Amino acid sequence: MQAVILAAGKCTRFWPLNEKHKSLFRIMGRPLISFCLENLKRAGLKEVIIVQGKKRDIENELKKEKISGLKIRYVIQEKPLGTGHALKTAYSYLKEKILVLNGDDYYGAQEFKKVLSFFPSILVKEEKDPTSFGVIVPQKNYVKEIAEKSKKPPSNLVNAGCYFIPKSILKEKIKKSSRREYEITDYLRKLAKKEKLAFFKAKEWFPLSYCWNLFDIKEVLIKSLKREIKGTVESNCQIKGRVFVEQGTIIKSSSHIEGPVYIGKNCQIGPNCCIKPGSVIGDNCRVGQAVEIKNTILGANNKVSHLSYLGDSIVEEGANLGAGTIIANLRFDKEKIKTVVNGKIVETKRKKFGSVFGKGVQTGINVSIMPGVLIGREAVIGPHTLVKENIKEGTAFYSHFAGFKKEKKRI
Repeated sequence: MQAVILAAGKCTRFWPLNEKHKSLFRIMGRPLISFCLENLKRAGLKEVIIVQGKKRDIENELKKEKISGLKIRYVIQEKPLGTGHALKTAYSYLKEKILVLNGDDYYGAQEFKKVLSFFPSILVKEEKDPTSFGVIVPQKNYVKEIAEKSKKPPSNLVNAGCYFIPKSILKEKIKKSSRREYEITDYLRKLAKKEKLAFFKAKEWFPLSYCWNLFDIKEVLIKSLKREIKGTVESNCQIKGRVFVEQGTIIKSSSHIEGPVYIGKNCQIGPNCCIKPGSVIGDNCRVGQAVEIKNTILGANNKVSHLSYLGDSIVEEGANLGAGTIIANLRFDKEKIKTVVNGKIVETKRKKFGSVFGKGVQTGINVSIMPGVLIGREAVIGPHTLVKENIKEGTAFYSHFAGFKKEKKRI
């Protein structure tokens, strides 16, 4: 059996974590795409083709990982001309029956098994608000039509981007969509008209459209944690529940950790820290005295200085957060938090959501950041600053209260 992972997109909506393809974001010491590969293997797949962009970042990253039991071939999509074009790029390597999936998303192994049980078929999921997705029009257990995103969708069964289809469908002629791309859904429409295209409802599918969708995937992955302490724990610490601590890490005295929590290799945590449930801390991090971290993804090589609070946030690698950095994660009116992506206001659908930092962000002492703020890589925020809006890459941002004029410039 053969799978094709489509992972050549630009990932612009994933800002500020889009320096690499979103499937390469590391969590619990591994890139996200490696969990997908593992689930394909559990479902009985032995051969995978990954369609990537010209940067070859997926190929370069996965060659550093130990992935056994799968034969992986890499194909380059030279121009971003859509999912249909990406699949056709791999045409000469395809077998007659192929499992196609989005490289952006997380699928449980059981979802692959469902789709592979009937040929041809696709995966869908029931959504309360399907307006952000393409949906299928069902006819009993089969697909009658596939509709594009709409304010009034004809059903609540959204397209989950996983298809068990014949190679021969790629011989059909399709036109560019309104986005000026060749869409795989146009091939599926033609297939649904020719023969019965079954659909199966997914339970464990999480699309990775925006950076805050990482919380959904993290919740799934952290459920599999088992309690294991490979590092060193000093006196008077409280470690409760499913806490996994990698080798070389030191939990300093009087720290409190409540699982599920993952802490990577060669970290120093504390003293007097509080790490609350749902937190994932990458390798080589330094978390200072009296820091509280709650439901946060902290990338590798980060430093969080004393008296800081990180709640419901994501910090890419290489950040240096000054003492007293506070990330607010709840609006005073308790409304769901909105943010701005590509110049548009986007509803995150989360009542608790702090901030997302790109790679290498630095903050001075006593910086406060409001909920929903996104900060581009290599940005520098001066001391005693209240941040209420997104900050672009490489920007220096200072408060009037710090004795500086507010300035935004490349550094």
